[in-house]
Formats: sequence, structure tokens, C-alpha cells
Amino acid sequence: MTRSPEASAYESRIRYEHNRIHAAALYCSDGRLGEHFDDFLQNGLELPRYDRVSLPGGPACLAGHPEAHLEEQGVVDELKFLVEVHKLKRVVLIAHQGCAFYGTRLELNEPRLELVQRADLVRAAAFVHRVTGLDRIEGYYARLTDGKVLFERVEV
Repeated sequence: MTRSPEASAYESRIRYEHNRIHAAALYCSDGRLGEHFDDFLQNGLELPRYDRVSLPGGPACLAGHPEAHLEEQGVVDELKFLVEVHKLKRVVLIAHQGCAFYGTRLELNEPRLELVQRADLVRAAAFVHRVTGLDRIEGYYARLTDGKVLFERVEV
């Protein structure tokens, strides 16, 4: 028995919305936190259809680490594109506790790991401002507590 391509297609129950909200989020690609990031951005910050830029370490690639030089250029290109074409006005940067990028690639351990992540959010925000001209840039640190994820504002 063969199926036509149409019969095997999945149709999303979510209605497509044409309007943009002019915001993007840059965060780590750790799949264990994807739904938490969506929940925070969509419900906590009321950004229902934000543009996503996701890669290991998220904002770390914009904080000047030599280990992330290649990723930096790609993310800068993507952000410039989104600012120009999607008319971004706001960028949200999120780092998270226990990030493997920091532990493995940068070889950091707690408590220094969190301190570097928080400082990286500040550096990344300044970098985003410099390359895009945007003023509305926010930073958050996602802390794992008793099986829950708490999003703490970081002044950038």
C-alpha cells in the first residue's frame, strides 16, 4: 500500500498569523529548555511570535569568546537580516544554568560559570546594539530550581 504525499502530510492546528511582532530571541539550543523558553517569551514577555535564533550557548557567541568566533559571524549576519527584513525593534538574550557550551567548550565550572554567563549577557547586549543599532535589548538568566525554570532579569 502506498500513500500519496498529501495523505502523509501533517496539518498544524495553529492558525498562521501574518503580522510580525518585531522581536527576536537568542538562546541556547538545549532541547530540554525549548518549551520553557517558548513559555517565558510567549507568556512571560507576551511575545507570541518572536523570531528565533538558537545555537549552543546562545548569546555566548556574541561575548567575544575566541571559541565561538565562527558562530559570532553567522549570528551577526542573521540579526542584521532580521532587523532589516523583519523590522526588529527588540532582542531578548537568554543564558541558562548548566549550559554545556560553557562547561565543555569554555571549560568553566560553577560558581564561575554563572558569573561568566551573566557578564556575557551584558557583553552580548552591547555587541547587538553596536551591530544593529537597536536600543531595546534584554537579558535573562534561566535558573533550574526544584524541577522548575525561573527566568531572572539581568541588567544589560
